[in-house]
Amino acid sequence: MPVLVLGSQSPRRKELLSKAGFEFDVRSSNVDETLPGGVLPEEAVLMLAERKSEALEVREGEVVLTSDTVVAKDDLILGKPSSVEEAFDTLRALSGETHQVWTGVTIRSRSITASFAVRTDVTFFQLEDKEIRDYLKTDEAWDKAGGYGIQGKGGLFVEKVNGDYYSVVGLPIARVVRELKPFGIYPS
Repeated sequence: MPVLVLGSQSPRRKELLSKAGFEFDVRSSNVDETLPGGVLPEEAVLMLAERKSEALEVREGEVVLTSDTVVAKDDLILGKPSSVEEAFDTLRALSGETHQVWTGVTIRSRSITASFAVRTDVTFFQLEDKEIRDYLKTDEAWDKAGGYGIQGKGGLFVEKVNGDYYSVVGLPIARVVRELKPFGIYPS
């Protein structure tokens, strides 16, 4: 059986693959995640997942899996906040609203490449400013698209999820399982 390589340092993606029963190596590269102006969220996650994949060598007998997740509101991509003020403003904008979380995945061997994107709609409860400030004190908001992690205390903001919960976490694992089969990769 081919060796699966996760092209990511994300602890959430590692955990999801492990829980699904996969054995895998981890190898990642630093790629420029700058996007051209006006790119739509679905295009963005596909572009970034493919860029990450292309930055990694696929050795004989390997299958490389890369992924990227963005949060968007009205097709405007909300990045990872770089300050407390930016994180507060982002969460305030998501308060009481439905936004989209897009995750793109690229799976590549030496002979086959497959890419896909998954959209999930997430609706937040109406948030009080104090809730947001208290959340930002947890340090969960950093290095997360949209400034929250659904798998942590940020999940307390979520009224409902329409789509793949695990895609919001960072990897649509049920779809990944199915997409890996043509590559000869199966969970144990």
